[in-house]
Amino acid sequence: MAQAMIPETLQQDPTVASLADLATSAKFEFNELTIEIDAAKIVEAVGRVKSKLGFERLTSVTGVDRFPAEPRFEVVYHLQSVAGQKRLRLKARISGINPEIDSVTSVYRGADWYERETFDLFGIRFLNHPDLRRIMMPEDWDGHPLRKDYPITGARY
Repeated sequence: MAQAMIPETLQQDPTVASLADLATSAKFEFNELTIEIDAAKIVEAVGRVKSKLGFERLTSVTGVDRFPAEPRFEVVYHLQSVAGQKRLRLKARISGINPEIDSVTSVYRGADWYERETFDLFGIRFLNHPDLRRIMMPEDWDGHPLRKDYPITGARY
């Protein structure tokens, strides 16, 4: 990873240093560390964060729609080290054309429903997910309501 993408003040941070080969950038804002990860390496990054850094709790997985920008979507993972009293945000950017990323359910079983919700509302597919189907909207619902280009008017029945 190019060191220029990480502010000098964060280059010695142990969490940033342990993910440097997988990260594309890092920042510390609002009293929380955010590391952007190459989407193709998200399972490896999350696994490392859990096993080597002690972030034993995945508190959420969600999406952000940056429409009309490309890459259009961000998948955001919030993690917590209860023992270390730390929080961490990992982000991975993915294309709006066939948006997909590997599921992290193999690392955190609790990612299951978070990923289903993100799939349901944003249309982001989680590869290798054990049961990827809608969780909030009816199975026959057309579209993904949290996308910025989703129509907000008209009949929905």
